[in-house]
Amino acid sequence: MSSTVPKLAGTSGGMRSWSWYKKSLLAIAAAGFLASSFLFLTPPGLTIREKLAETVITTQHRNWAWIFVGAEQRDRMVAQMQQDMEEMGSGHIDTSKIIVPAKRPVGDLIKVEDISGQFWKGKKIYVYDPKSIRVVVPGKVGEGEKITSMVERTGAVAGVNGGGFDDPDGLGNGFAPIGFIMSGGNLLFTGLEGSIPQHVVGFTKEGKLIVGKYSINELIDLHVTEAVSFYPRVIADGKPLITSGDGGWGRGPRTAVGQKADGTVIFVVIDGRQAHSVGATLKEVQDLLLEDGVINAGFLDGGASSELVVGDELLTKPSSKYGERRLPSAFLVFDDPSSYKENNPWKGLDHIDPGGAATHEEYQRDLASQKAANKDKATPTPAKTASPSPKTSESVKPRETDEPKPTATRTPAKTDPPASTKPEPTATPASESVPPKPTPPPSTPKPSAPAATATPGTTPPASTAPTAAPPASTGPGATAAPAGSSPTGGKTN
Repeated sequence: MSSTVPKLAGTSGGMRSWSWYKKSLLAIAAAGFLASSFLFLTPPGLTIREKLAETVITTQHRNWAWIFVGAEQRDRMVAQMQQDMEEMGSGHIDTSKIIVPAKRPVGDLIKVEDISGQFWKGKKIYVYDPKSIRVVVPGKVGEGEKITSMVERTGAVAGVNGGGFDDPDGLGNGFAPIGFIMSGGNLLFTGLEGSIPQHVVGFTKEGKLIVGKYSINELIDLHVTEAVSFYPRVIADGKPLITSGDGGWGRGPRTAVGQKADGTVIFVVIDGRQAHSVGATLKEVQDLLLEDGVINAGFLDGGASSELVVGDELLTKPSSKYGERRLPSAFLVFDDPSSYKENNPWKGLDHIDPGGAATHEEYQRDLASQKAANKDKATPTPAKTASPSPKTSESVKPRETDEPKPTATRTPAKTDPPASTKPEPTATPASESVPPKPTPPPSTPKPSAPAATATPGTTPPASTAPTAAPPASTGPGATAAPAGSSPTGGKTN
């Protein structure tokens, strides 16, 4: 006991003498040990890891969810999530509960409100005439279009993002839809045959919202004119479909749409993956719409695509590093919906390039800037080399003229020139006919110029950008579908 106390005291005193760097490392190690012990050895820690995994699964980086729960558990969670989405979308809704006025209600067409929760902030927009909503697609072949551009180009009042799309590297060009797109009663794009059910968010010509799994043939029979593909449906016939848990998608940016019994349409757009707003769960959005008396509701594409534009202003804050994204479809609100004449940028195409990192202009500029910065850091600075000169007792500067300046009499030390330097002729001997001087100053050898040294440079290795694989061919009678398309819609990005 008597020997233990001094040892402990000595250890404590030694730690007090540690530098701040050592103390910081010790604190980080201790915090890491405690956090990992909590996350992996306690039931609350398991819950947190599962929520984190759910959030990652709904992004473009689904595979990385194994970090929190392991690969096997991740795969089970993905399979369960897909099964839940299919079950929530099965069965058709009863649109008879929705009564849309024959004429537009007197007053404003839209109203925008701020909304917020414990971990999120966003916007809610009421559209009082559902027949004023149209699906708008890009005006240019080969790339999607930002919603601000769509609103400006078409003269719309407002707009939100629409269906999903193939998004390689999270940097797609927004031109490769997943599922199908209808506008003005015309089928502009589809990746599946008309009898196969797909996840749908759309409106009939009477202005009634349709959400769930329907085939294109069924949509035509229901007189659906405006529609895109995404999921899940969360409210059907006034009843919530998420009754336990939070919906299984974690937190993230969200876009959803619902309709009240009087026909009023509500779009909800929530920011996420940012300091001011982490994001909402599916159940939080479902409950928000239920509070407004919504009868039917479903989700549109989320993630970095979520945004709301009113007039010429982007009211929400997309989570993408590069701001607003190019998209293949959007729901736009028009004062005169007949003024928009739909175009089909996919008509006649047998190949659709979804883009990716290799063709993303902003990403490539960032990459070039980063390479240039790394090159500047990696370029070595050549060391300064002394000019070779004869060794003398004093350093002698070369004269600008051959005429000697009067100096004090000094006898120079005998020097040997460097091996690499050819010495200049020495002073003229006294035996030659030279005007007598008391003590002639010696002529000094001229220092030779230093050899030129090459400046080493660095050449950055050539990098090859990933190239997106060609998309799969479409079925008969369908517009070309991008690679990675599936009947269940796209992922949030």
